[in-house]
Amino acid sequence: MSHPIDQIDKARTKPLQMENDGQLSLGHARRALPNSLIASRRGPVTLLRLSRPAKRNALDDATIAGIESFFSDPPEETRAIILHGEGKHFSAGADLSAFADISASGRVHFSRSWHRAFDWIENGGVPVVAVLQGAVIGGGLELAAAAHIRVAERSAFYALPEAARGIFVGGGGAVRIPRLIGTSRMIDMMLTGRTYNAEEGLSAGFSQYVVDDGHGLAKAIELAERIATNTVLSNFAVVQALPRIARSDADGGFLWESLMAAITLGDDEAKARVNAFLEKRVPKVAHLSEESER
Repeated sequence: MSHPIDQIDKARTKPLQMENDGQLSLGHARRALPNSLIASRRGPVTLLRLSRPAKRNALDDATIAGIESFFSDPPEETRAIILHGEGKHFSAGADLSAFADISASGRVHFSRSWHRAFDWIENGGVPVVAVLQGAVIGGGLELAAAAHIRVAERSAFYALPEAARGIFVGGGGAVRIPRLIGTSRMIDMMLTGRTYNAEEGLSAGFSQYVVDDGHGLAKAIELAERIATNTVLSNFAVVQALPRIARSDADGGFLWESLMAAITLGDDEAKARVNAFLEKRVPKVAHLSEESER
């Protein structure tokens, strides 16, 4: 019996070219990615894989630097990005063995490096879909929270064990996770060690989708390819403007909305699409069943 992951058309997923010096060729840009990150391409969708399965994809400083480098300047023509983890787990969080002995000032710089990297995920302008399976813990959850869409497999579980270890979140979780699940739920998780499974996480707001184990990447590809059919400017407006509107006062939000509506409608591609709709050259919106969307 074939595994669901084997049903993905791998012929359409190409590894990004490696230069002779070990640097990754991303269009005109050239930068080194650590061994813990592997990039590939599927048409307009670029995939970035966390590749430390023996460490449950724990995040060390090289991986964080690689994430910042990748998301700050994605490959040319990328219209959506999929972030996923190799093996049974998305990410078990920070590799504490690499940071246990650094000074207080070093820990501040360490935390700020995570902020910079994850800010590029959230605010880089390209929609990001994360695939979550197994452990989504601590810094791994902070990483997932920076994505715009999260697809959880049923094996996924969420935890914030920092307080039990005598530490605190440092990768932006104190800001992003309450936006997903509320401050009271995050307090509960940190104080009591409460965990959420995939179905509970869907209800709480950790993910937008839950799929069977082994089907997460296929679902993410489906979503990313659908996202890639939108206009670049519309996608940019959604991921850039909507979060800022949500954080602004109502008057400022209404102004943001009007400006983005005017800018996107002025785009030539948008005008062509609106005309195609008015001329009945494209189908009307149809409702997809709840099961097909989950």
